[in-house]
Amino acid sequence: MLTPFGEKLDREMPLSEYPRPQLRRESWQCLNGPWEYAIRPTLPEEPFPESWDGSILVPFSPESELSGVGRTLRPAETLWYRRYFALPENWNAGKRLLLHFGAVDQEAAVFVNGQKAWEHRGGYNAFTVDATAFVQPQNELIVRVYDDTDASWHTRGKQRTKRGGIWYTPQSGIWQTVWMEWVPEAYIQRVRLIPDIDRGELELTVFASRPGEGTAVLQGERFAFTVGTPVRLPVRDQRLWSPDDPWLYPLELHFGEDRVESYFAMRKTEVRAGKDGVRRLYLNNRPCFHNGLLDQGYWPDGLYTAPTDEAMIFDLQTAKKLGYNMLRKHIKVEPMRWYYHCDRLGLLVWQDMPNGGGKYRFSTISFPLITGLHHRDDRYRKFARESRQGREEYRAELREMVTQLESVPSIVLWVPFNEGWGQFDAADACRIIRSVDESRPIDHASGWHDQKIGDIQSLHVYFRPYRFRPDKLGRAVILSEFGGYNLRLEGHCWNDVNYGYKGFSDREALWQAYRKLMEEQILPAIPRGLCAAVYTQLTDVEDELNGIMTYDRRVVKLPEDPLRELNRRLLEAGAQMDESKEKEK
Repeated sequence: MLTPFGEKLDREMPLSEYPRPQLRRESWQCLNGPWEYAIRPTLPEEPFPESWDGSILVPFSPESELSGVGRTLRPAETLWYRRYFALPENWNAGKRLLLHFGAVDQEAAVFVNGQKAWEHRGGYNAFTVDATAFVQPQNELIVRVYDDTDASWHTRGKQRTKRGGIWYTPQSGIWQTVWMEWVPEAYIQRVRLIPDIDRGELELTVFASRPGEGTAVLQGERFAFTVGTPVRLPVRDQRLWSPDDPWLYPLELHFGEDRVESYFAMRKTEVRAGKDGVRRLYLNNRPCFHNGLLDQGYWPDGLYTAPTDEAMIFDLQTAKKLGYNMLRKHIKVEPMRWYYHCDRLGLLVWQDMPNGGGKYRFSTISFPLITGLHHRDDRYRKFARESRQGREEYRAELREMVTQLESVPSIVLWVPFNEGWGQFDAADACRIIRSVDESRPIDHASGWHDQKIGDIQSLHVYFRPYRFRPDKLGRAVILSEFGGYNLRLEGHCWNDVNYGYKGFSDREALWQAYRKLMEEQILPAIPRGLCAAVYTQLTDVEDELNGIMTYDRRVVKLPEDPLRELNRRLLEAGAQMDESKEKEK
């Protein structure tokens, strides 16, 4: 099944846009496009393939239609990639060559001219290889990939070897942009951008390849910084970022010969009590109802990888056009351009950590639904987290994810665990997140197996009406999943399976049920304290037909104008909570 975007794919250079908008340089080259590939049985010692199976289109996984392969990588197999590249014409001895990989699932080894340059484990986080010591004028680049999918405890998201229902086609290998960049010996590696709207300042920390001092240019003024040391920059006449006004400030950084362009936003996200004493989600010191959609980020033709930049924008613009102000990025980490588009379009993002662990245990996951009780998540066997190595790997990848995404303005909440799947030591996960980022709320256990910690009570409600109840611990109450109504539209389905939580025969019946759900269950709960609602979901995904849009992105199932008006009422009710209580007094 092809989307309209997959039909117009540039097969010579797909997804060629600059991949990292918050740290942009002129000196770069996209390495997407046709590579050679080979799939071989995994051996104790891995020699390079003597022959190659054909061409694969990077950055699409071999399981995807757009890759041109359509072959599942099995746990006992090794996936190999090869391509050639030349040094840039303006290369000189004072430059360093960096190879960037947006994401490679699951374990990757990178070889340059036959020498191992780097290894990385984790299928969702970016990594960089300094290839300077290995490069020549003409170069051979080989990438070796292992992916156990669900045969081990590695982080894996919602893919499964035996797909079906809520589990999707497995994907592996390179699935985000590969690119090279040439930089001076002393160069900026990353930046940390933390806004403080109450003081009208930006806290800037620059990390670089060596110690030293540099200059930041903001609003026409120059400010000195020292590598690794936070510095506060005043923001004149600050304009606050919000879904209604997603204002981004440009920022220019100079470090020796290195120059990068960045951006940031002035915004504040928190949980706090309002004038009525009820704890809610606040944005910029005002109550903000998060009216969102679950977004799994799957594509029928590209699987984890959107066919084009335009395709990513289309999903976000559709959600925005329909009146939603938030997306929950569900058990996946997107390319940095996806977050950039959320930043500039004005969509709040809840960021999930991809899950892992051993075999999914339905008895553990469903326990709260049947009994109303929650397991302590230090019972590792219950949650299929017996592997100490697996737990440590999760912690390392969680820290890595938060570090990579902490400066993204649109991310307003972290979600380390979902419905108890792979959950363990949620309090420790929160401490890891807090050690990197103190500025955002955390939903420590979305849906089930609440550990009675934090500022948020997170609920998933399917198969029964939702009735608001204040949290006994006084925490903010969010409905982090609900709905899931499904409708099959022939000609727009991935297969013959109909999976969802409540089925309807036509678009009018679906709309009336959706409208009733929102008007009778969600809207009345907002004045009582419900501060977020995440409907399942933005698009159909394989067997699941419970999307606002079809899987091929060709049809919006609900009437757009009435839906937009309904969403306006929800957002307005949330925004007026404090004001309405003041009027009552």
